Amino acid sequence: MIDPVFSIILEISKFLLFLAMILVCIRIVRGPHAGDRVVALDMLCMLGVSIAALAAIMSGSMAFIDVVLGLALIGFLATVAFAAFIERGSDQSEEN
Repeated sequence: MIDPVFSIILEISKFLLFLAMILVCIRIVRGPHAGDRVVALDMLCMLGVSIAALAAIMSGSMAFIDVVLGLALIGFLATVAFAAFIERGSDQSEEN
């Protein structure tokens, strides 16, 4: 049985994560620069990790931990790839 205070904290956490996802999606759409969008995309991935971890806590299932690890790894690699892409793009624009 889950403690009522813990249940309230979980509900507040779900709401705050949802609100953060909305704000991050707005930042992805509005930009204004590619770097801002990459940081927002990384934050969106970390929010996904947080939601999967919250699901693991709420369900008591350890299966979500594998999802958490996979999302964190993919998010890190995607951020590094986007950073390299932006760096390569800025080098080419300086040459022209």
